[in-house]
Amino acid sequence: MPEKSSEQMTLILHSGEFDKLMSALILGNGALAMGMDAVIFATFWGLERFKRGGLDCGKLSSKHFLGLGRWMVHRRMKRAGVASLDRLLADYKELGGRVIACEMTMEIMGIDRSSLRQDLIDAFGAVGTYVNEARQSGITLFI
Repeated sequence: MPEKSSEQMTLILHSGEFDKLMSALILGNGALAMGMDAVIFATFWGLERFKRGGLDCGKLSSKHFLGLGRWMVHRRMKRAGVASLDRLLADYKELGGRVIACEMTMEIMGIDRSSLRQDLIDAFGAVGTYVNEARQSGITLFI
């Protein structure tokens, strides 16, 4: 079995909710900025966010107040100087972060490769792909 490295973070992005996607990108960017490798394995509703037009669709995981919660979070983020999802994702990719799309999710949820943003997806894989990445990671998180 390959030895774990403290030099890689692997994140399973299962949720497509705005705040959880943001958390995954902030953690991934933090790892990349510290010289680590970062991989997001996008599955189920997390993968939905990588579809064309999907980045702006997610609601908050809680306290969404009929849509006002997301607006309030955006406003607070702007005041605090926190980058937008678009910027966080662009930074993640520029720093070398990878995104793997789950093929089983694609089959189950009827997502076809052409509906995904090809500029964001680095590879397609199944559970074995995730396990191989996780085996090599010092940090593995489920979001």
